[in-house]
Amino acid sequence: MSWKELYHNKWTKFIFWAVLYTLWVVWLGNYWWLFGLVIIFDLFITKKVKWLFWKKEYKEGEKHNALLEWLDAIIFATVVVTFINIFFFQAFKIPSSSMESTLYTGDHLFVGKLTYGPRVPETPLTIPFTHNVIFGKKSYSTLIHNDYRRLKGFRSVEAGDKVVFGFPDGDTVLTKSPADDYYTLCRLYGKETVIDRLGPITVRPTDKKDHYVKRCVAVAGDSLEVKDGLVWVNGIQQEVYPGIQLTYKVVTTGQKLNTKIIDKIGLNAGELYFDPSIPGYPMMALTAERLEQIKAVSSVVSVTANLDTDPSDDYQFLFPFKRELGWTCDNYGPVWIPKKGATVELDKNNLPFYERIITVYEKGDLQEALREGKYTFKQDYFFMMGDNRHNSLDSRFWGFVPEDHIVGVPRVIWLSTNGEKKFPDNIRWNRFFKIL
Repeated sequence: MSWKELYHNKWTKFIFWAVLYTLWVVWLGNYWWLFGLVIIFDLFITKKVKWLFWKKEYKEGEKHNALLEWLDAIIFATVVVTFINIFFFQAFKIPSSSMESTLYTGDHLFVGKLTYGPRVPETPLTIPFTHNVIFGKKSYSTLIHNDYRRLKGFRSVEAGDKVVFGFPDGDTVLTKSPADDYYTLCRLYGKETVIDRLGPITVRPTDKKDHYVKRCVAVAGDSLEVKDGLVWVNGIQQEVYPGIQLTYKVVTTGQKLNTKIIDKIGLNAGELYFDPSIPGYPMMALTAERLEQIKAVSSVVSVTANLDTDPSDDYQFLFPFKRELGWTCDNYGPVWIPKKGATVELDKNNLPFYERIITVYEKGDLQEALREGKYTFKQDYFFMMGDNRHNSLDSRFWGFVPEDHIVGVPRVIWLSTNGEKKFPDNIRWNRFFKIL
């Protein structure tokens, strides 16, 4: 038998697709799906059932129906893309500047799911190519709801990883202001006032929360502390990754910095505010490399980090929202990151750290835990921070990220646009198909 004959042989096709399908079922871990082999056998061998019922079979010389051809192509594309989105890659757009200068607002990414293992959809009844909203309305149904389960991946989340995950506070969303943190607004203005002005509220399941991207700075079992804007984990200062930046007060001799110098350093002159009363720039975001370049500019007199040292009002925004801790976003902690299987003794001092974990993420009985005076965690948690440390709402503001919220790893930037510019100047050509 020639290679061409072997390629077109029905048994060759059946064996090929049967093996691939069986491997997928083993990975999925639900062996009821093996009954699908019957369909594959009939598709290639017996051909008793017309599974593609919408697809017309034409006689020789018969004119093709363009509408049916398009329908077939659309159905095929929908099935394939949905399968890829669930198990391999998913498109994601960076919505904010919290990860600059690592990831930019307007970066369009492919998020890989194989690294940590893809989650089996908890709410599978979803309109294709949508996440949670379409035309301002909910795009999914909770009629079918599966328990959380993650397929086997290559490894677990590690400190230093850039991670896409479901926003922990995104289980409750204000319909008139979906981008705002409902729980923060309730602490500031009261639940009734917030719902009255911005409600009603929408409740979302775990896999339908909005996606965020941050850097994991501490994993389950670690102890984290932020000192003068720098992260320390288990008593050791964490590596300052190239994209991490803080804001600085840059004082000049009296004039704005030359735009050519600003462009050469890699800053956006349009985003920099010059205050003649300083004279200088009160909030210049700089990485470690750019900090040294700014210091070397002859017209720069001084550069001082804008570190938050006043905890007076920050407690309403900083997790776990306790005034007596005296924390700020630049001097935060220490805080222990909960680990699966670990048991903690509960008291009035540490309860604010774990209350939401017990009642929301793990749906436990808080009163029972308080009676026993201890609690054993059911999953791992992570502490996430944006690389743009002074312009990032992250774990410092809403707490731990549960393992079941993890989506994947940013892998490729396939398009990047600058919303402040017009086409074609808005295209960041140097970021096309950039591997992360």
